[in-house]
Amino acid sequence: MAALRPRAAAVARPVDVRRGGVSRASRPSSSSRWKLQGNMLNWKSKCSTRSPRTTVAGAKPDDSEFESVDAPLEPQTWEGSFLCGLLKNQPQVLPVAAAKQLQELSNQRKDTLIRWEHSIGSPEDCLHRRIAEMKEHECQTAIEDIMYTLIVYKFFKIEVPLVPNLSKLISSRRLQIWPPREAELESIHGPEVLGLIREHLTSIIRWVHRNGPKINRSTLRIKRMQFSRIYSASIMYGYFLKSVTTRHRLELILAQSQEFCQPIQFLNAQFNSTQKQQQKESIGGPTEISSSSKPSSVVDLHDLKSYMMDFDPKTLELCARLRSCEASNLIEKHSWALFRESMKDFLEPDEAVILDPSSLKRLLLEAIAFGSFLWDVEDYVDEIYKLHDS
Repeated sequence: MAALRPRAAAVARPVDVRRGGVSRASRPSSSSRWKLQGNMLNWKSKCSTRSPRTTVAGAKPDDSEFESVDAPLEPQTWEGSFLCGLLKNQPQVLPVAAAKQLQELSNQRKDTLIRWEHSIGSPEDCLHRRIAEMKEHECQTAIEDIMYTLIVYKFFKIEVPLVPNLSKLISSRRLQIWPPREAELESIHGPEVLGLIREHLTSIIRWVHRNGPKINRSTLRIKRMQFSRIYSASIMYGYFLKSVTTRHRLELILAQSQEFCQPIQFLNAQFNSTQKQQQKESIGGPTEISSSSKPSSVVDLHDLKSYMMDFDPKTLELCARLRSCEASNLIEKHSWALFRESMKDFLEPDEAVILDPSSLKRLLLEAIAFGSFLWDVEDYVDEIYKLHDS
């Protein structure tokens, strides 16, 4: 039986990060050894090879520093809070714990659906269906928390913390993020992808400078809602680039495998042609070389940008479309928590944020990396827990 989908209203509702934490119904038993305190998306690097202080400072580079920086979105389930506790205290065991949680959630959903299937036609049919719907919604929320924590873990591995809610970094309506972490955020991309990303960044910075209120050449001004849309669009662009590069890599591997097999195919064709020619000569027939003896054309291994330019509209839409509802929800929730929640006390919806190009570039690079990590995490989770098709 196909897995149930929660209602659209429940999926699209924005999350209230102030209510994050563990509910009484979902708290672990008293025998649990883990004590989760405060915002569990904070972390401190405990590895000797990493810098002892992770800094995202506002206003000026020499202002007060934070030893730990929280990601904007807080977990809503026990599973998410537990993994965030591991990320803070024992990050090395987080991947194993996440895989175990994914398998347990998959088993729980499957068992609930089996019970409902067995109750069809009985008086308990309606009850088990309602239980299955509630379990499906609970599992989806937990899966989104797990996916988000795995994305944060990927940022942790490259020693780049996610920028917290922007209200923490705004002073006199001015936003400045320091240090920019550009090298670390660019290190996850290949040379061809990096060239496309730099074109994307340049076009957006020019657009903001051209369409926003003019201050000076080194200062940008952008409305908060526009800023949020640009950030979300950059997440989608990072997701798209990851999808395209994966598809391109697979086609290159296929083309190379065909080229490797070509000499054998050519020799077989030559052998068959020689046999046919000998048979015709033996009966006095005409002698000519078969067209099958000619080598086939070699696949053109063009670069990534040319590969993208050759996309037809259907292929382009396929690569740009999010594969799961969970990924769509995470983009919405993360962008909401970064730009909107708690920021309403500092900025009205139509008022602008003043920032320099380096701060805008930092946020856009983070968004592109978030989209790339989201593609990887979505692909990994879907192998263990079947996600809902978008």
